Amino acid sequence: MKRLHEILAFNKEFVRKKEFEAYKTSKFPDKKLVIVSCMDTRLSDLLLKAMNLKNGDAKIIKSAGATVTHPFGSAMRSILVAIYELQAEEICVIAHDGCGMAGIHPEKTIQTMIERGVPRDTIDTIERCGFHLKDWLSGFDSLEESVKQSVDLIRNHPLMLPDIPVHGLIIDPETGRLDTIVEGY
Repeated sequence: MKRLHEILAFNKEFVRKKEFEAYKTSKFPDKKLVIVSCMDTRLSDLLLKAMNLKNGDAKIIKSAGATVTHPFGSAMRSILVAIYELQAEEICVIAHDGCGMAGIHPEKTIQTMIERGVPRDTIDTIERCGFHLKDWLSGFDSLEESVKQSVDLIRNHPLMLPDIPVHGLIIDPETGRLDTIVEGY
């Protein structure tokens, strides 16, 4: 059975048995919290448990490396919507030890794209249009500095309220231990 079909078969039973009732909540985060976290699969359940959060407590935005890289990109838009429309009052940027974005090699990623079927002409056209694909795909050398940069971008955004605390943390994906890099109070 293909993955999507497995998911849909499970979902049919999930709905039939009304298992969704255990997860009912509103669209407003109960703890008025926004979390920007890495997309690393080890954090899916661990991060919430390590922070004593449950379904509905926080708005969670996932990005590679837990980074907010553009002041008008989708991560920042999601943060602002959570603040202005969904009653969030506090933000945590939470990266993790051993992140795959540390030391990523954009040249290798581009080569893999080509090997998997993206035409070299497409890559060249993107570059000729002034978009720096290697910069866009690059990671970071210092996890702590990356967290600080994302916190600073959020905190200093022209549309961010100055009284919104923006914190920066790093979680150990093996133990769940949280270390504070920036306390936003």
